[in-house]
Amino acid sequence: VREPAVFLFDEPLSNLDAKLRVETRANISKLHKRLATTFIYVTHDQVEAMTMATRIAGMKDGLLQQIDSPQDLYDNPANVFVGGFIGSPSMNFFDATLVASDGKLEINTGGFRLEVPGEKAKEWRPHAGKQVVFGIRPEDIHSKQFAPPGILESDMTATVDVTELMGNEIFLYLMSKDNKQFIARVDPRVRVAIGDEVTLAVNMANAHIFDPKTEISLA
Repeated sequence: VREPAVFLFDEPLSNLDAKLRVETRANISKLHKRLATTFIYVTHDQVEAMTMATRIAGMKDGLLQQIDSPQDLYDNPANVFVGGFIGSPSMNFFDATLVASDGKLEINTGGFRLEVPGEKAKEWRPHAGKQVVFGIRPEDIHSKQFAPPGILESDMTATVDVTELMGNEIFLYLMSKDNKQFIARVDPRVRVAIGDEVTLAVNMANAHIFDPKTEISLA
């Protein structure tokens, strides 16, 4: 009993305030390293999962969806559920068509069109003509003015609906032309007002497509 092979934690931080939750999370991680044994930690908080785990098992309705390292779950979600659970704010999803025309490949949501460039186009081309769910994280949607150099960029426009200044970044709640709301995490130097039309640079290297029926990743 004093030297168990496995520790089970069932949402131990759920009733703590934010500051104490962060401190206790760090202490549990230190304890895990010191004891060098298995911790099974149940949580609905993706921040706890990402910051504490060496492996994450994502579950929905009692069924295992994906088991992998935190970074691999973030980079390569197996389905829409995992893509939406990992990351805050969560991944943006759009119903779309993958269109091949004049040698180019595009994502067409009805509210915007994005060219699929480079290696990503080769990867997605077998699915040309299909209805897909297009997924892109808020941190992969940049203000055109402050887009990081070297990203696999495709541009779009949208209208600012709400802005949230977080200090080191700004959350832009945006509306596409078909009135679909989505979120971008942009550089704090961006100056926009509600109602402004903005040009956005989408990093297509980190974009995802999913099957609309099964919600499983296609690429």
